[in-house]
Amino acid sequence: MNLPKVIVELVKTQNNFDSAAYAKCFTATAVVFDEGKTHHGRKEIETWIEKANKEYQAIMKPLEYSETAQTLRTEVSGTFPGSPIIMTYHYEFEDGLIQSLKIV
Repeated sequence: MNLPKVIVELVKTQNNFDSAAYAKCFTATAVVFDEGKTHHGRKEIETWIEKANKEYQAIMKPLEYSETAQTLRTEVSGTFPGSPIIMTYHYEFEDGLIQSLKIV
């Protein structure tokens, strides 16, 4: 699968539970939408993923990437009910970083 460099880095940092490096995959003004909440900017994104890592210990396995739709389907497993589940990550990019991420 031919993934953009920033997505490869995002998956790697997620699977290493490195919230600081994960947040660096985003622009300074990025927005993340997940579980009905919105997180603005790198600091909020880092805080959000740090909490999620502690609570769920989620590991991402890329399944399918669409460059035209800017989506990544993943199998996510962790310490949450129903694990593993299939999730879709919807991206918008800016200057090689993630500007917007919506997880469904």
